[in-house]
Amino acid sequence: MNQRPSDDLPAAFARLGGTEDRQVWSELWDGLCHQGCVYEDSYPALPFLAATATGRAPGEPRDAVLMAGLIASAADEERTARYGEEIAALLPVARSLLAEETHDPVSFVYLLQCVLAFEGERLWSAGRLEGLFEGEYEIDCPSCGSGLFIAFGEDGPFASAGDYVTGDPARTELLPADPAALAPLPARLHRTAAGAGHEGTARGLTYLFGGAVCPDCGTGFEVAEQVESRY
Repeated sequence: MNQRPSDDLPAAFARLGGTEDRQVWSELWDGLCHQGCVYEDSYPALPFLAATATGRAPGEPRDAVLMAGLIASAADEERTARYGEEIAALLPVARSLLAEETHDPVSFVYLLQCVLAFEGERLWSAGRLEGLFEGEYEIDCPSCGSGLFIAFGEDGPFASAGDYVTGDPARTELLPADPAALAPLPARLHRTAAGAGHEGTARGLTYLFGGAVCPDCGTGFEVAEQVESRY
């Protein structure tokens, strides 16, 4: 039977630093965070990931930060305290990588979530920002319960409901938030994205933290609140 990375973490991470790093990271992701899930066996990897991220061990810091950020986003108070030293060491590395990421909006959002996770923010660090680069969210109307499709990518911005197979769904336009009126965390996210040149992400944040009207029942609601409850 093949050994899992979690069976011998020192040996698993000791394989980094050579020509097969891509394969090693693939195996680490598959064994420790399969399909983006965090397990009990994932948390003991944080000291090794922190060592890689800070250059005290071989391997690519970005890969280490991305995996550690996912793990940290799922940590409860006890685990956060247990690995507090490692998380504190990872935060400045993540901030530095985020500041350097001015080209790839997908990597930017992932790194932004990592920074939030290391800062202790558990709501928006746990994958809920990923609709920003996908350009869409699926949510439910808080009033009538209709399943809604929120889109602000190339085909957006709109909220839609209805039968996508047999006919055109009903649509209403999204109501973007005024960046100057955003709450502190959304305002900071918007400012960071705009400052890094990620205008599409910054624009998406105004829709994510803006409003919508259900095409079925006409009820207005805050998009972010429904994203919080759905994801």
